[in-house]
Amino acid sequence: MVADACFAAPPSDVVVATLPKSGTTWIKALLYSTVHRREHPVDSSDHPFNSLGPHECIKFFEYQLYTGNRIPDLDELPDPRLFATHVPFASLPRSVLASGCKIVYVYRETKDHLISQWSFANKFRVRDGLEPLSVEAATGFFCDGLSPFGPYWDHVLGYWGAHLAHPGQVLFFRYEEMSRDPAAHVRRLAEFAGCPFSVEEEEVGVLDAIVKLCSFENMTGLEATKGGKTELVFGAVENSSFFRRGVVADWVNHLSPETAGRINAVTEARFRGSGLRVYIGLLHKFC
Repeated sequence: MVADACFAAPPSDVVVATLPKSGTTWIKALLYSTVHRREHPVDSSDHPFNSLGPHECIKFFEYQLYTGNRIPDLDELPDPRLFATHVPFASLPRSVLASGCKIVYVYRETKDHLISQWSFANKFRVRDGLEPLSVEAATGFFCDGLSPFGPYWDHVLGYWGAHLAHPGQVLFFRYEEMSRDPAAHVRRLAEFAGCPFSVEEEEVGVLDAIVKLCSFENMTGLEATKGGKTELVFGAVENSSFFRRGVVADWVNHLSPETAGRINAVTEARFRGSGLRVYIGLLHKFC
């Protein structure tokens, strides 16, 4: 509510929007290191990632900036300013929609998103002395639309519709395609953010170096990941908690065919007629 009333977005702002556990940490790292590659070269000893996690470099509106009726001072942030959110498209601060600033959305296959969210939630349940939630129970809540930021399908369709209506303002990435060709997506991300790679940069390997910098293998080995914490509205969270190897189709190791079929049926029904390419089983189809 405070962000909606007080946040003023110039057209140069870039907002990362995702559902939790849909590649948020990765896309933040890629965007930050791409936009700031000139003042923070990948190989510099004082690169921010050596001391800060991606969630400290690109902060959430709802978890870090506009909390407890606090109005942050954002005037000192370099242009373009980078922000993040998990809220649905319709709940974005009004100035984001009105200003024409850029939105980067990452969509992850339904079942892989669920498994990653379930795994993450259970870490905190165990920490707090609670019984882990079974994957069957988690699936039931999920299919009933009981998710932290509303039903998964509504969230995806909201940003998908915005992308179709305003493709120059809303960039829509699929996690599975990012995993297959991260360099191509970093190139698109740079163009979208207004800082395209030059021919010289590509020739000397700057783009590839950013992909390597932000890889799971590299990021999990950094001291900021292994020992650092990020302050969120509900407390400090160890940076290592945000990292889980996001293998495409990992759901096959956790879901029975019957449970996967239930999720697929809901997904097909909810996405039917949208034109969105969705992953059913290990293949994809248009709905």
